[in-house]
Amino acid sequence: MKKTLILSFALVFAVMLNAQEKIEEGVLTIKQSMSSDNEQMNLQLKSMGELKNATSYFKGDKSRNETSNPMAGDMTMIIDGATQQMLMLMDNPSLGKKYTIQSTVPSESDLESVTVKKGEETKTVLGYECQQYIINMKQNGQEVEMHMFTTDKISALSQNTTAMAGKVEGYPLYFVMKLNQMGAVIEVSNEVIKIDKVAVSDDKFSMTPPEGYTKMEGM
Repeated sequence: MKKTLILSFALVFAVMLNAQEKIEEGVLTIKQSMSSDNEQMNLQLKSMGELKNATSYFKGDKSRNETSNPMAGDMTMIIDGATQQMLMLMDNPSLGKKYTIQSTVPSESDLESVTVKKGEETKTVLGYECQQYIINMKQNGQEVEMHMFTTDKISALSQNTTAMAGKVEGYPLYFVMKLNQMGAVIEVSNEVIKIDKVAVSDDKFSMTPPEGYTKMEGM
C-alpha cells in the first residue's frame, strides 16, 4: 500500500513538472463561444452557425490560427514575429477567397484607445497558472473589455496580444471579451482545451497567399 502511494505521488509530481515545461513548438486546440444578455441577439448568434474549435500552430516566433463557422466561412491568420507581419486568409461564402497582409505593430492612435492593467487574479488552465490582464479599448466606436489569462510557458504568438505593444506578457490560454452591439452585450470567450507538443512543418507559416486568393480591396 505504501509503495502504491509513493508511486501515485511520483506520477502526480511528474505531471506537474511536465505542465511547467516551456513549449516552443506545437498545436493548440481552442474552444470558442459567443453569447448575449439579449435573447434576440442570442437568436442571431445561433443563426450564424455553431462555432467550431479553433486550431493554432506555433513554432519559434511564428504562429498560425485557423477558425471556421458556416456563415463567416474559414479564416486563417499567420503571424511572423521576425518581420512583424500578419497574413489573413478568408474563404467567405459571399466574398470568396480573399487575403490581406498587415503590420502587427500597433499605431500610436491605436494605442491611445487601449489601456492595460495587470489583474490580481490567476487561473489554472491545463495545469498552467495564468496571470490576469484587464484590457479596455475602443473598437469601431464601441467600448470593448477583455480579461486575459496568460502563461509564459507557451511561446506562441497571439493576434490578441501583439496589438498591446508588449503590455501583455505571455500567451492567453483563456480570455473573455465583452462588447456592446446594437444595445446588447455580447460575450466572446476562447479557452485552450488541448496542447500537443509536436513538430510543425514550416509550410504552415508561409506568408505567400495560396493560389486562388485575391487581395482584398482597400487593404
